[in-house]
Amino acid sequence: MPVVTQYVVVRDGEEKMTFNSKAEADAHDKMLDMVDELVPLLKRSDTIDDEQKLEDLAFFLAREREQVVIALGAKRPAKKKSPKPASKKADEDPSTA
Repeated sequence: MPVVTQYVVVRDGEEKMTFNSKAEADAHDKMLDMVDELVPLLKRSDTIDDEQKLEDLAFFLAREREQVVIALGAKRPAKKKSPKPASKKADEDPSTA
């Protein structure tokens, strides 16, 4: 019988999600912490009355935190690497021509 280790994220005594790695569980827990901070901030704006939509927006912002930080100017976007030129094969060496 195999033994399976699972990591469960629990909030307020309620199981939220189960993961197979500690890193994934920690990342999800961190995202839930962000949502807990974002919800009151978004409520102050008085632009969204629906509680579910407010939480959905908070989850979206937490999931997309890297893009949010870039949009706020606190971080620069990662530069895309340009493709390297194709290398010449040994049989195409100009010194042997």
